[in-house]
Amino acid sequence: MVADLSYVLPFRSDGDENLDELTSYLRWLRERAEVIVVDGSTDEDFARHHELWSFLTHVAPLAPHRYRNGKVNGVLTGLAQANFDKVILADDDVRYDAAALSRMEQLLEDNELVRPQNFFATHPWHAMWDTGRTLLNRSLGRDYPGTLGVRRDALVGVGGYDGDVLFENLELIRTVQAAGGRVSSPLDLYVARIPPTVGRFLNQRVRQAYDDFSQPLRMALFLAVLPALVVAVLRRRGRQVGTGVTGIVVLAEVGRRRSGGRHMFPPVASLLAPLWVLERGVCVWIALAQRVVAGGAVYRGERIRVAANSRRTIGRRLGSQSDRSRL
Repeated sequence: MVADLSYVLPFRSDGDENLDELTSYLRWLRERAEVIVVDGSTDEDFARHHELWSFLTHVAPLAPHRYRNGKVNGVLTGLAQANFDKVILADDDVRYDAAALSRMEQLLEDNELVRPQNFFATHPWHAMWDTGRTLLNRSLGRDYPGTLGVRRDALVGVGGYDGDVLFENLELIRTVQAAGGRVSSPLDLYVARIPPTVGRFLNQRVRQAYDDFSQPLRMALFLAVLPALVVAVLRRRGRQVGTGVTGIVVLAEVGRRRSGGRHMFPPVASLLAPLWVLERGVCVWIALAQRVVAGGAVYRGERIRVAANSRRTIGRRLGSQSDRSRL
């Protein structure tokens, strides 16, 4: 077992999954870390999973955690159950190997939060399409993975984080940063991810675009994509469009080549990056309509308005908690 390491998997079944591959991974993982699955499935599915996963800690979300974003309920329950301070939080499609587990454990020695780099383990067309987003994020800074390493005490000590937001991973990162925690984002700590089904990929398009409300400059940039393209087409400025497309491909390729990424991301992903930008340029307008007309995006039956709180807002919350603790 990797020394002093807990692995928390928030989980919720749709009722018809084939769990053999996930179970095999969890069994392998259990030999290297404490594994905690926090299962928000129906009672019938929970009972089936409880028998299937008898070799690990399998619990339901604790009653005090009733945030709109169910994943946060699972994370906070898992942190409460964890026996170790070093904790990996991961979605059910994330697949660590032994080297990544070991390096994560080492990085958590000196950091309160570690943000690795996901890559798709296989390459169907929609995975390569979405990898364009990953490469652009890498070229300009850091990507947003489906897994994080965190020091439990650093997060529990500030009362957890807001679970009534859509972009819960960014909320967690900003909370640790606002509390003064050290954050490491190694671009070469690669952790595999299983691609979603095509149906799930399509369902995620607008929801992921809604996340951009948490980053206003990014949101403004993508809101400008579609109008700029329409104007260029109407004025027959094909050369400008071609220059823009080329620039996006070059930018994505810069991200692909950073920190050994050429070995993890196929070249076709850079070529597809302009299509992803166009997709996001359309979807942010739909997300904007959801916010204005409906009051937010729907995630697993819950309507959520806030994508993620700003660091300033989180800092004020932490400050008010500190003031109350001194009373």
